[in-house]
Amino acid sequence: MGDLKVYVEVVAAFNPEGELRPISLTWEDGKRYNIDRVLEVRPAAARKAGGQGDRYTVHIRGQEKYIFFERSASIRGNNLGRWFVERR
Repeated sequence: MGDLKVYVEVVAAFNPEGELRPISLTWEDGKRYNIDRVLEVRPAAARKAGGQGDRYTVHIRGQEKYIFFERSASIRGNNLGRWFVERR
């Protein structure tokens, strides 16, 4: 079955208020999906895959999905963290 946590490439931007907002994500097979809307952001655990992060509830192609931002433990450098999704 493999790992339930899948790290994905996400294009994101900071808005003028300093909030990190995902714009699109690229799945492991190379398919890119635009994020139509961010509905909610809150700290939450990934129930299937494990781990803790900021859970973004987003709309992608009319469907509600969760993506997670896992913050880096280091406060130095430019590696702020990684994005992941839970495999079904």
